[in-house]
Amino acid sequence: MAPRDLDALAKAVKKRRIELALGYKRAANDAGIAPDTWKRIETGLPVREISYAKVDPVLHWAPGSCTAVLDGRSPVLVAPMEGEAGVSISPMPPEALETVKDVVQLAAIATTSGLTADEIRALSEKVVRDLKEKGLLGG
Repeated sequence: MAPRDLDALAKAVKKRRIELALGYKRAANDAGIAPDTWKRIETGLPVREISYAKVDPVLHWAPGSCTAVLDGRSPVLVAPMEGEAGVSISPMPPEALETVKDVVQLAAIATTSGLTADEIRALSEKVVRDLKEKGLLGG
């Protein structure tokens, strides 16, 4: 496993917090974490995974963005400030159900070995169920 880039996350979190005109105590409060935990993130020290997940929405990042930065990728904006580009996450239509199942099944076949057809089918059904529960898939 590649080492996580805590420094890149520290810089990205601090930069975004400042862009949003948030003090670190306010940001920590909004995230439901201790100010010391927020400061640890901004100084490049490790924290629990759940803390990273709580930071994402405060910074208007898509879930998993802190982890993406730790892994060398960029965060995804979901609620941009005026003048920023972002993405809009809206529920998929009910007819997307079969497409989602097909995509998950093909991904499972391409990236794993040893899964049975029943296991692949169960995986795709679980993904669809989870997307429905999160409100991202209708039907």
